[in-house]
Amino acid sequence: MQRIALTGGIASGKSFVADEFAALGAVIVDSDLIAREVVEPGTPGLAQIVERFGEDVLAEDGSLNRPRLGSLVFSDDAARADLNAIVHPLVRRRAAELEAAAPEGAVVIQVIPLLVETGLDEGFDTVLVVDVPVEVQIERLMRRNSLTEDEALARIDAQADRGRRLAAATHVIGNSGSRSATRQRVREVWRDLSAAR
Repeated sequence: MQRIALTGGIASGKSFVADEFAALGAVIVDSDLIAREVVEPGTPGLAQIVERFGEDVLAEDGSLNRPRLGSLVFSDDAARADLNAIVHPLVRRRAAELEAAAPEGAVVIQVIPLLVETGLDEGFDTVLVVDVPVEVQIERLMRRNSLTEDEALARIDAQADRGRRLAAATHVIGNSGSRSATRQRVREVWRDLSAAR
């Protein structure tokens, strides 16, 4: 099976692009969704996070208070490294299970936001990068997450820079124009991926 990863900076539109690939027939294994699954109440992942960061990162219902945890880890490199050391191995294990369970001959695309940062790009045959200028990321983050410009920049700066991601790309999917333009580019890449099967 050809191993394919899809990545992009925060607020680049990875989910939209992944949904477009799914509509064309791809099996999507989304690390963001898995990252939520592995820290649900009652999981070892959540227990480890509470052990490291304290009860303050829990919401009243016992679930993870993501905004509170985010404000901690995006202002502290060591805290973010600790969180990644807890969550990333759990996510990778579950993603491997889902990839292995895909039907024979399926095009499986793993959506991994921190692909380049974690060095995981080396393990994939094809890397798809959803790309937008930093100004677009800032604007989207401020609107989507109600962040200040400084907060948005801190989240962007916590990831690999744009050039590093683009250097790892097999295919680049620009997503700063219209949705129809992005959809057209997804179809072009899909034809290449399908031909390589």
